[in-house]
Amino acid sequence: MSIADYMHRKPIADIVGGLETRTLAPSLGALSITALGIGCIIGAGIFVLTGTAAAQFAGPGIMLSFVLGGIACAFVGLCYAELAALIPVAGSTYTYTYATLGELVAWVIGWDLVLEYAMGAATVSVGWSGYIVSLLRNFGINIPPALAAAPGTVADKLADGTVVYGIVNLPAAFIVAVLTYMLVMGTRESARINNIMVAVKLVVVLAFILIGSAYVSSANWHPLVPENTGQFGHFGWSGILRGSAVVFFAFIGFDAVSTAAQEAKNPQRDMPIGILGSLAICTVLYIAVAAVLTGIVPYQELNVADPIARAVDVIGLTWFSVLIKIGALAGLTTVILVLLYGQSRIFFTIAGDGLLPPVFAQVHPVRKTPWKSQILIGSVVAIVAALTPIGILGEMVSIGTLFAFVLVCGAVIFLRKSDAAIARPFRTPGVPVVPVLGILFCLLLMVGLPWETWLRLIVWLLIGLVIYFTYGRYHSVLRHEGVPASLRREV
Repeated sequence: MSIADYMHRKPIADIVGGLETRTLAPSLGALSITALGIGCIIGAGIFVLTGTAAAQFAGPGIMLSFVLGGIACAFVGLCYAELAALIPVAGSTYTYTYATLGELVAWVIGWDLVLEYAMGAATVSVGWSGYIVSLLRNFGINIPPALAAAPGTVADKLADGTVVYGIVNLPAAFIVAVLTYMLVMGTRESARINNIMVAVKLVVVLAFILIGSAYVSSANWHPLVPENTGQFGHFGWSGILRGSAVVFFAFIGFDAVSTAAQEAKNPQRDMPIGILGSLAICTVLYIAVAAVLTGIVPYQELNVADPIARAVDVIGLTWFSVLIKIGALAGLTTVILVLLYGQSRIFFTIAGDGLLPPVFAQVHPVRKTPWKSQILIGSVVAIVAALTPIGILGEMVSIGTLFAFVLVCGAVIFLRKSDAAIARPFRTPGVPVVPVLGILFCLLLMVGLPWETWLRLIVWLLIGLVIYFTYGRYHSVLRHEGVPASLRREV
């Protein structure tokens, strides 16, 4: 049996030619794609993990960590754009991989996406918990610290030096449960609500930079790169690397920009401008936020789930503090909603291809939502969010996403050889150099993560392979019908 047969891969031309597709109007210019990218990129990472990475790994050098993360995303984004334009199917990386590298690799990346979506939702909900506790405190409502932190983590330090440890993070579980209920009931965010949330996030970030800069003490930036403690990843230049791997979470979402390739007026010109432009603007904003944050609060004090809130509390402007926290909560709520929604739809697609049990593809007869899958996902995410420290969650999301990006870059190189003749609306420049650089930068960031995170990834992937070879391989729609359901759906 050949490798192609084992992977169940069909020639791209055959797949594209057999799809039920309609032409999307080329209506987006470079400016529109850049604006789309900024809206997609700015999200939970900047509000949640920046402080943790600065306090534990990089210090004020977290600014340099954002530069490294942005460079890695630039190479990967160009590869994403080629796949999005080449495969005219609405869908996630799972769908692209199924069409290009076959079923086995698609399953691996689909299983890996659980780390990005489900664990991403858990990470953001922990951040949401930190901000809601801080906001309620402004109004005189105090949630017991032990009930808003993961077991064993430091929830609070009292004036007499007593340390309060967490028992369970109830606010994080609460917001996941509420949003899961909304999704089961069929509530969807409209384009108008989404646009409002994007505007709120931008206003919050810009307001923090502009107002917070007046309260910066440059002494907090020295040394920019704190001396390494003797352990890899704990400050020094290795800390910059590990910090970059952690705050990589802040760039997640840029891959959505690549899906606009079908609607770009001039894909070959507009896509690079849109992807690189949005990444450059967001990287500059992230560096500015990190500079203001570490300039207001000594980095040693930023190991909290709500670092921006901690900084505005130090400033002492109550109205500004409330505004920032409300804006952050609004943005974080939308992110959790989208991640929970996306995870259920990925499972829906995978189950439609026969690789997961049919229960994940069952739709409620009235609500028309994959309700059983959504409830299961919401329950697992709520439990994980209630019991797991934000640092572990953030690292799991980052390594899962980076691994997926490595496969995307590899797919571009593979297809340039296996399907060289097929027309590509957008061609990644400098192949194979750009994809190889994307792979190397992603691997570099992955190296910056601790071995425990690698071990969790390996165990997770092994569990996925067991599921595939004991269930998915024998129930595959592709094996029985010739074309997977995910590639028969209309664009």
